[in-house]
Amino acid sequence: MSITIQVTNGPFLCSEVPMAGKSVLAECEPDKCIARSGAEIVAWRVNRYLRSLDWVLDEDSEVSFVDTSSFEGMEVYRRSLSFLLVIAANRALHRDVIVRHSISEGYYWEFADGDISEDDIRAIRSTMDDLISQDIPITRRVLSIDKAKRIFERQGSPEGARLFAWSGEDPVELYKCADRYGFYYAPLAPSTGYLRDYDLIPFSPGMVLRFPTVGYPDRLPPFQASRNLSEVFLDYARWLHVLGVGTMDSLHRMVADGKGNELILISEALHAQKLARIAEDIAARQAVKVVAIAGPSGSGKTTFSERLKIQLQVCGKKPVVVSLDNYFLDREQTPRDAEGNFDFEVLEALDLRLLEDQLRRIIAGDEVTLPVFDFREGRKKTGPKLRLGPRDILIIEGIHGLNDAVTAPIPDDVRYGLFVSPLTGICLDWHNRTSTTDNRLLRRLVRDARSRGHSAEATLALWPKVIRGAMEYIFPYQKRADAMFNSSIPYELAVLKGYVQPVLHTVPEDSPVYGEARRLLGMLKFVPMIPSEAIPNNSIIREFIGGSCFNV
Repeated sequence: MSITIQVTNGPFLCSEVPMAGKSVLAECEPDKCIARSGAEIVAWRVNRYLRSLDWVLDEDSEVSFVDTSSFEGMEVYRRSLSFLLVIAANRALHRDVIVRHSISEGYYWEFADGDISEDDIRAIRSTMDDLISQDIPITRRVLSIDKAKRIFERQGSPEGARLFAWSGEDPVELYKCADRYGFYYAPLAPSTGYLRDYDLIPFSPGMVLRFPTVGYPDRLPPFQASRNLSEVFLDYARWLHVLGVGTMDSLHRMVADGKGNELILISEALHAQKLARIAEDIAARQAVKVVAIAGPSGSGKTTFSERLKIQLQVCGKKPVVVSLDNYFLDREQTPRDAEGNFDFEVLEALDLRLLEDQLRRIIAGDEVTLPVFDFREGRKKTGPKLRLGPRDILIIEGIHGLNDAVTAPIPDDVRYGLFVSPLTGICLDWHNRTSTTDNRLLRRLVRDARSRGHSAEATLALWPKVIRGAMEYIFPYQKRADAMFNSSIPYELAVLKGYVQPVLHTVPEDSPVYGEARRLLGMLKFVPMIPSEAIPNNSIIREFIGGSCFNV
């Protein structure tokens, strides 16, 4: 019996025998199967499901190849390179490494049992280079849950073995390279030879694994790590250690022990403490009249701004919150993207001339009439009047809040910059971090479906553009912040799970983003569920799931 294979932007193939992805690719013209020069094909979609290239077709299928010019292709590369690092550290030094967080387009890793020296890094890098030169296959293995648990226990990863038990996955999909097994909830590259572009650099007390990005598909991006940002990460890691929730296994155990509500209360108390300290720092700087808040979509800027407003009132100030969204150009003037759609992510979507004029006048002590943007009609309307008094502070919040074009009218001594984002979270296990980009996406999926009437399909389709906008217009300006607020909450994935799973299941099978929906659902299978009743109404999470006391 023959099978037919339709390759997107490629040939129509017929075969009398089952074919794996690498064999199908060999039958195609590579320049017709990749999206961008310099990109490498690392996976493929089979009937819209993301699969590894060793996936075998034994029936009629529609396929498309995934390369490193796409976000999902680059994630395949990153996961595979992380697996290689784990193998190399074990081979070179007989020590285990654990992933903590992302930093400057790289992953920060530490040893489980102490600091990492430059000699350690040289030994690991040498072993990685050797493994890459050998081009060792990375093969997918489907094993029974009991066998997978025994393998991980023998490898010294008991938290991974317990995670399989918590999830109830049976059988379990693992990947094997040389003599090491790894668990990843999405495909890896076919072999170590695909992973040539990387670097490993010291970043005390650990190291940073660097890799290409969508913006730099054929080379490494500039390394621009901030010690200020690093301290935020380390502080959060210390708190997770105190709470005892470093991985999903520990979160599962906490939920099973009936401590979910306790985790919510402690997490919210931590946020309140951080907010209070930031407000006290602002109040101590007598010259500050404007607090500029920036952060990517899904970071909780609106709730953060309202809570900061309250904390500043406690400090004796009179704050006023103004959203940059009210300075959008009228709809007919809004820039359009390459596909002809309105592009609200770019800086040019704001009425910068009006914003600059009003900021200058506000700082000078003049009265201005603020605009209010009507999103239904797509135009600005007349809003309230504002004049800053001696104790007043203007809080401006928006994705471009720290951009030079926005803050130019504000003298440095008058401005206090804040960057808000979920900067890190709980890892699935010590070798699998949960992506903070995914975290923001899950927040937005829930909010868009609840309050904006947007389908999950529409949100997922728009997300790559949102990420590109953040990389170009938002994250480069975080270095201008006087303080950073990590809006991650240890319990949030466990709460979001119950809200976002039904939303993701609405994505139809024939949708281009169906595979992405399935990937997110695959990750959520390993997350416990916590009810939302105990979450206070001023929590940042309420901005997304509903029930907030603020107008968000």
